[in-house]
Amino acid sequence: MTDTPYTPVPDEAPASSSFSGKDLFRNLVAGLTVSFVAISLGAAFGELSGRGATAGILSAGVIAFLTALFGGTRIQCSGPTAPMTAVVVVVVAFAQDPAGLAKAIPGANPDHFINVTLILTGAMLALLAVFRLGRFISYVPKVVISGFMNGIAVLIWVGEVKKLFGLGGKSVLAGGVALNLGIALVTLALCFTLPKLLRRVGPMGHYLPATLIAIALMTLVVHLGFGEAARVKMGASDQSLLEHLRSQFPTDWSFPIVSLAGYYALNLVLLAYLDTLLTALVVDKLMEQDLGVEEQTKQNKELAAQGLANAAAGLIGGIPGAQATIRSVLILKEGATMRLAGVAVGAFVLIEMLAFQDLIALIPSAVFSGVLIKVGYDVMDWGPLVASGRKALGKVPPATALMKDVAWIDMLFVVGTTAVTIAVNLNAAVISFLVLFYALRLRGIRVPDFATPQPAEPQVAGASASAAPQEQPTANKS
Repeated sequence: MTDTPYTPVPDEAPASSSFSGKDLFRNLVAGLTVSFVAISLGAAFGELSGRGATAGILSAGVIAFLTALFGGTRIQCSGPTAPMTAVVVVVVAFAQDPAGLAKAIPGANPDHFINVTLILTGAMLALLAVFRLGRFISYVPKVVISGFMNGIAVLIWVGEVKKLFGLGGKSVLAGGVALNLGIALVTLALCFTLPKLLRRVGPMGHYLPATLIAIALMTLVVHLGFGEAARVKMGASDQSLLEHLRSQFPTDWSFPIVSLAGYYALNLVLLAYLDTLLTALVVDKLMEQDLGVEEQTKQNKELAAQGLANAAAGLIGGIPGAQATIRSVLILKEGATMRLAGVAVGAFVLIEMLAFQDLIALIPSAVFSGVLIKVGYDVMDWGPLVASGRKALGKVPPATALMKDVAWIDMLFVVGTTAVTIAVNLNAAVISFLVLFYALRLRGIRVPDFATPQPAEPQVAGASASAAPQEQPTANKS
């Protein structure tokens, strides 16, 4: 995929040739609908990160607003994602560990260190855009993408299990293991079943946010009958929101702080790059299928917008984000045809947070564990696992648009990338198996990459859009 010229629809116009108040209303409604999903996941990812629900919701609003306004994918929704949050968990843990940041740089402010990391992440993404490196997304093999998706899913599951059972140095949540585990499992069941049930209630059911309903329902049940259950950490609960924002601006930009934060920022940059541009491939294809509009993401413009958004998240004490598959696909399915829809998501999230902040503080912490376990399920790339299992049983694996077949060497890459992602980190996994993939090709050993052809040579500026890979697994589904 390249930044080559094409004939786009005017940036602020709907896909149709005419504009009307009906188009405006439809895009605002699409933005409002998706904002409920964004605020739910923002709070869940804020909880997972350790920075609190407020940080996650603020980030969901700010990132969605800025990337929709300035991004290279015209109709999209960005925000905190499961893979990005899984990485920032490590940053937060290091910053808050007495044997981590406090030992490495005595006197350093943990919150400011995390914020410097996010600001550097934004700056590095902007540099990728300046040097026009967006086209290199076509180099990443699908087997490597599949492996680190699975690694991220496992990391989320392990983190929530530790939280619910009080393992790995974590304290047991208030209310005890049995209560919180029950809340998480019931929430998980609702996340799976509510979407199907809501589709049966009529046309309006399509617009009801199942995740938000599951959270609200479980909060009501627990509040009425189980008052001792642990509640979410809002992050800024002990001070006003304005005071919280003022306290987040980093004041220490010394070399030790910047160099240490830069190490963690590199992990986030690589993931934001993959997350964003792989999702953009999916969105471009859906726009052609659903809207009849042949558009191609301006990859470097999108990277620049993601850089701006992540830097802004750092300035407000938030968490990082990227273009999010489920939210981007949902906003298209809800009828969005204008850039305005994505901007509206961000605006509505911020309005909802200010209006309902006290209610959000009532949500049991274990409810978000159930939501995040479902997110891990969605992130997991089940296709290769199911296909390899069927082959092992002597059955024909199902062919899909993304995967025609799966070979044993494909699964070595998937399992290997998954294992290194869990045991070491994302960068080590992606870089090592990316190098191995092309090293094997140079030696004449071909990795089928799910039996779809790989480009013989990387795409360069000026190549036709049709030459770019049209199908890729997505780096996130949240």
